[in-house]
Amino acid sequence: MKKRDGTGAPVDPSVDASIGAAVDASIDPWRAPVVVAQIPETGLAIDIDANTAQRKAMADVAGLRDIASAQAQFEVTLQRGGRVHVAGRLQARIGQTCVVTLDPVENDIDETIDLIFAPPDQVKELADLVDQADDDEVPEPLEPIADGVIDLGRLATDVLFLAIDPYPRKPGVVFEPRVAAQDPEDHPFAALKALRRPDTEKDDSRRAEEGPRRKPDRKPEGGKR
Repeated sequence: MKKRDGTGAPVDPSVDASIGAAVDASIDPWRAPVVVAQIPETGLAIDIDANTAQRKAMADVAGLRDIASAQAQFEVTLQRGGRVHVAGRLQARIGQTCVVTLDPVENDIDETIDLIFAPPDQVKELADLVDQADDDEVPEPLEPIADGVIDLGRLATDVLFLAIDPYPRKPGVVFEPRVAAQDPEDHPFAALKALRRPDTEKDDSRRAEEGPRRKPDRKPEGGKR
C-alpha cells in the first residue's frame, strides 16, 4: 500500500500494517486499514494493489475462475463532525465462465467510489432520519467507521464483488432457449376428448363406415310425378 499526504510526502504505514496483521485474512483477504486519527488535515492519497495470494483468496470467495489484477486509488479527506470523505477508483480484470458456451471469458471492472464515513452514532441517527423522511428528501447514506479505522481494502473488495456480472457471456453469444415440439395431444380441447363416452366413439366409428345417409325422395303434390 502506497500512502502519501496531501503534499505528496510518503506516510509511515507501520501502525496500519499492525492493525491489518491482527485480522483474519481468510475473512477479508485484501486489507488496507487507515486510522482516522492519523489522517492529516491535508488528506491522504492511497494506492493499493492486491497481490497474488489476495487475488486468489478473493476469487475463491466470489466463485470466480481467477482475478488477474485488482488495484484501487483513493483520496481520503477529513470533514467536520469526525466524518471522512473517501473518493477513488477500482480497476480489476476477472476470469469467469460463459453461461452459454462454458468457455472461459475475461471481464474488466472499472468502478468509481464516492462515500462518506462517519462515527457509528451518526450513522444510526441518519438511519432514523431516513425512515422518517419523504422519498424526495432522503439524505445520502453514511458508512460506519469501525473502531476508528476505515479499511480501504475491504471497501475495494466490496465494490469489486458488487460489479461482477452474474451471467457472463462471450462477446457475440446470444442465449437461445430450446423450443420443444408441440404435442398434438396438448391443446385446449384435449381434456374434453378424454371425457367422451366410449359408446359415443363407437357411434362415430359406425357412421364413418356407413357413409353419409341419403335423403328420401319427396313425393310431388296431388299424387302427380
